[in-house]
Amino acid sequence: MRLILMTGKGGVGKTSMAAATGLRCAELGYKTLVLSTDPAHSLADSFDMPLGHNPNRVCDNLWGAELDVLQELEQNWGTVKRYITGVLQARGLEGIQAEELAILPGMDEIFGLVRVFRHHKEGDYDVLIIDSAPTGTALRLLSIPEVAGWYMRRLYKPFEKIAVYLRPLVEPIFRPLAGFSLPDKEMMDVPYEFYEKIDALGKILTDHAVTSVRLVTNPEKMVIKESLRAHAYLGLYNIAVDLVIANRIIPPEVTDPYFTFWKENQKLYRQEIQDNFAPLPVKEVPLYSREICGMQTLEKLKELLYGNEDPAQVYYQQQTFQIKQTTDGFTLQLYLPGIPKDQIQLGKNGDELHIRIGNHRRNMVLPQALASLKTSGAEMDGDHLTIRFVEP
Repeated sequence: MRLILMTGKGGVGKTSMAAATGLRCAELGYKTLVLSTDPAHSLADSFDMPLGHNPNRVCDNLWGAELDVLQELEQNWGTVKRYITGVLQARGLEGIQAEELAILPGMDEIFGLVRVFRHHKEGDYDVLIIDSAPTGTALRLLSIPEVAGWYMRRLYKPFEKIAVYLRPLVEPIFRPLAGFSLPDKEMMDVPYEFYEKIDALGKILTDHAVTSVRLVTNPEKMVIKESLRAHAYLGLYNIAVDLVIANRIIPPEVTDPYFTFWKENQKLYRQEIQDNFAPLPVKEVPLYSREICGMQTLEKLKELLYGNEDPAQVYYQQQTFQIKQTTDGFTLQLYLPGIPKDQIQLGKNGDELHIRIGNHRRNMVLPQALASLKTSGAEMDGDHLTIRFVEP
């Protein structure tokens, strides 16, 4: 299965691009599913037809779906949901409030990943296109496999072992006082089973022959800046970007003086997009004279975007990190485009390398060859951060 994620700042047009990409893939004979994981769904509006949690047929070879967190919660997290609901009710909350609060923060991102993994495992589709949430939420989603691994190794598994042994001793005293039972082993196992699915998906997300992110941007300063940050952060998590789509370019036939300033500004920003994202390919899409809604306008967008091309191809193969042996140890090279060295913080603890850029942090588990070595400085060479490892 080919996995394509469309993301970008809110309002740049990523849903339209995802829908048009799905339409072209279906036209080429690929069984294609376009799945919206954005909490504020607009995929049904783009196709101009009702969509639900389960895939609905849009046209030949094309299906669409919008993730429903409540349904996914019941299907995959029912045991935990019922336990949390019981705990909240025991503390005096009404039924509906307890039901709502049982959906913990971040659940929508987690269930989005689990849903993607399920479709990949079932293999019912040739191409899965994710209409992702805006950039910040999408980055949280894509970093979950890495972050979940750290919490499971360091906190959850040790706590689970302690809880299983202590439950028979503590339960007779705890239940009368608290009004609810301690979690049993079945309930404790559910989060770990979730983690195993997310961990397996993490390997799929970092397989550059399978998964690509496509950044949708507009020729505007703030949008370009966010897209550049997203490109760098995706490199931090070893997730490949293979294409940039610059949307809403004012076409040459617009000659109204009102748009003169905008056209001059866009000319500068279009060049900036080409320069800053090189060597990534950039596709430009003109500003439409009407909203992109319904199959007729999506057909036109599909032609403008891809022409005779196959959207399922990998447009650019990007190596986000490399390990090389040197005379006195190893170097780890990370692709972090557009990030100044003074914004990068590094640290090493045991077999983990801690990398922080702004408010994004990665705890990277080092391969065995590097885990026993100590770091010996780092330097930026263009868009690549090189970290040296030597014998202690």
